[in-house]
Amino acid sequence: MTQKRQLRLGAFMRPVSIHTAAWRYPGGTPDANFNLKALVQYAQTLERGKFDAFFMADHLAVLNMPMDALKRSATVTSFDPLTLLPALAMATRHLGLIATASTTFEPAYTIARRFASLDHISEGRAGWNLVTTANPDAALNFGMDDQMPHAERYARAREFYDVVTGLWDSWADDAFIRDVESGIYFDPARMHVLDHKGKYLKVRGPLNVARPIQGWPVVVQAGASDAGRQLAAETAEVVFAAGGPLKSGQEFYADVKARAARIGRNPDHIKILPGAFVVVGSSLDEAKEKRARLDSLVNYDSGIAAVSMALGVDARKFDPDKPLPDDIPETEASKSGRARVIELGKRENLTVREIAGRLGGYGGLGMLGTPQMIADQMEEWLEGGACDGFNVMFPYLPGGLDDFVDKVVPELQRRGLFRKEYEGTTLRENLGLPRPENRFFSAQAKAAE
Repeated sequence: MTQKRQLRLGAFMRPVSIHTAAWRYPGGTPDANFNLKALVQYAQTLERGKFDAFFMADHLAVLNMPMDALKRSATVTSFDPLTLLPALAMATRHLGLIATASTTFEPAYTIARRFASLDHISEGRAGWNLVTTANPDAALNFGMDDQMPHAERYARAREFYDVVTGLWDSWADDAFIRDVESGIYFDPARMHVLDHKGKYLKVRGPLNVARPIQGWPVVVQAGASDAGRQLAAETAEVVFAAGGPLKSGQEFYADVKARAARIGRNPDHIKILPGAFVVVGSSLDEAKEKRARLDSLVNYDSGIAAVSMALGVDARKFDPDKPLPDDIPETEASKSGRARVIELGKRENLTVREIAGRLGGYGGLGMLGTPQMIADQMEEWLEGGACDGFNVMFPYLPGGLDDFVDKVVPELQRRGLFRKEYEGTTLRENLGLPRPENRFFSAQAKAAE
């Protein structure tokens, strides 16, 4: 009897919920973004549910939306991920800790150093969500007048990845001999100076942190444009895919895996996890009622602001009771976000107001129903070649998280689709990913010398 494929489950925390109105839901925690005790509780609940990782988004600017919408957004501020996650590492033992960090605005050396440090602090549970940052207002916070063009952001990201991973390989695993008798702390022959000089970056190295426990923290990528898919195929070990219809998920999955195979990567070493907004009820009607109540708390100003951010243009000028216009210009904002909104409107023949209602809450893949119904949908995606698991998004916290861990996880375990215990001690081991060889000190590197 062949063993069933196993789901990988991350929790996409922003740092709490992606839904605009989650903080307003009865029984929720309005101050959760800055409530360390609550965030520790959520992380420990995820670990009790055997989740692979706590995955935290980040913003390098206050969201670029009108004040009438911004004043209603709980994501106007949040902790810096690489400040929060070391604290969560001290409160957990197995849960992976994935932080978002931008290749457009942050120095490669600093990113390499902070993630290597997190990997040591967590004993091998760190992951880096590599992003190029779509919000044009971020540029204004980093001494730039305009956003870097989309294609150029991705070209820089590719070089940035090479530099960061090269810095993680600065030291052989056995470089630090710490010989008390001789007084020799490290072997200079086991240290590599990167001395990178590229189109976008100039970084000498070496990194002044020992090689991460995992070799490299797990690399995550979420771009869905053609450039994003190619970057994912070349660099990512986990892909946070945009959720949508099953057919779209299958197409994305096949495309990224094929791109990886064409460049010589093992497709099994890329785990594709679509986002799934999950609402659990004792019946389908109860789950629908929860979702409707949640969505009813979304103001139109917030919804149309979400549409504007996705499209990269001010959607307030569109007639709310008509479909999106056909002549929406392209911008240097997210290409994939723009395409998803336009496709959603056409596929379901929605007005601008209806699209705003969707995006103001969450407009991607939604799973509603009983634990059995949720498990059915997840199994269909897994067995249908559309995913390797999911990045689960909870409608409100702590209740939505508790419902998933206490009701859906046991059903997935009963079906043999999800672990009952962690497989290893590192995030890589739990995801079934290999530890990368050191490009400068591997057996192959030695043979080439």
